[in-house]
Amino acid sequence: MTETSGQDAEATTDAEATTGERPEPTARERWAAVRRRGARRLNRAAAGDSLRERLADLAEAGAGVYDLDEPADIYGNRIVADLEERVAALLGTEDAAFFPSGTMAQQVALRCWAARTGNPAVALHPLAHPEVHERNALSQVSGLRPVHVGSGISQPTAAEIRGLEEPFGALMLELPLRDAGFVLPTWEELTELVEAARERDAVVHLDGARLWECTEYFGRPLAEIAGLADSVYVSFYKSLDGLGGAALAGPRTLIEEARTWRHRYGGQIFQQFPTALSALIGLERALPRLPEYVRHARVVAGALREGFAEAGLPWARVHPEVPHTHEFQVWLPYAPEVVAEAALRQAEETSVALFPGHWSGAAGPGMACTEMSVQEPGLEWTAEEVRAAVRDFVRRLPGRD
Repeated sequence: MTETSGQDAEATTDAEATTGERPEPTARERWAAVRRRGARRLNRAAAGDSLRERLADLAEAGAGVYDLDEPADIYGNRIVADLEERVAALLGTEDAAFFPSGTMAQQVALRCWAARTGNPAVALHPLAHPEVHERNALSQVSGLRPVHVGSGISQPTAAEIRGLEEPFGALMLELPLRDAGFVLPTWEELTELVEAARERDAVVHLDGARLWECTEYFGRPLAEIAGLADSVYVSFYKSLDGLGGAALAGPRTLIEEARTWRHRYGGQIFQQFPTALSALIGLERALPRLPEYVRHARVVAGALREGFAEAGLPWARVHPEVPHTHEFQVWLPYAPEVVAEAALRQAEETSVALFPGHWSGAAGPGMACTEMSVQEPGLEWTAEEVRAAVRDFVRRLPGRD
């Protein structure tokens, strides 16, 4: 007798009860089944693990990074304060403050700078996270005024900063620029961007949600990268596989003010030890391996390009061709739902999941785009295995049988 999982039982609908026929499983349910069967996945993040797996890992790995017999935190002391000190040391800043989200951290940072500069205008790329993913929070919540600089799928240039027709109080640079393909400027371009902002009497804030993964590309330590800016935000779940959370780092006076605004924004949470502990685990376990992930992402990206060409699908794009970090985009000339179904069918039929389940139309009409992230599971994939999986995947696309 086959047992029915709780998730399958929850999928029972009124239609099933009245007709006796079980509806077709959703894509989410099908992917859950793939994960339960233990399919080999190129993209695999800890966020997809079960609650049991995450809790077990937190307890086991946590004992190696913090004394679990210590009292829990209360309103940001103890383990949270220890995490703040660790981040400030890594980034070479005077202080750092823990925040429950990056959205909150950056609004606080930018409104503090606006009060100091007397200018609420924030220059940022139109694909920057606040413009794409935060429902206009900068203007609707914090009274700031976004001013777009740059365009397309590349970082803004120093010339564009100098050419802005209106003054701005802060320049916000997202490193890497996720929605443009996780792209970075060169080190020389980055320093010129900062110099151009200084010439405009503006402060520089780094949206460094994924700053952790930039050291390989720049060939510089974290503290040197962060040292270019006046303030920097980093995430604990992007790159580091934490449960969530973020930190804002910068001058002590700024961070003291930021803690006041954190409370006003509702970010003074009673206890956050699970998130703080997971962040410490990420700093200990994932951070040192990110350069290795970046190097192997370049191997994977090259194999993807070769595999598409060998399979007779020449119009397929890996962007950037040589990834700047361990994350990059893949574009294919099909509707997103078509490619998503092919990716799911491959995982179901072969127990090999080359691509994730989510594809969007962000690359343009008639194009499907997905994000690839090469982490520890991806290190096990050789270039030939990637090429073979691509050939098998392409056969599942319409007209490719």
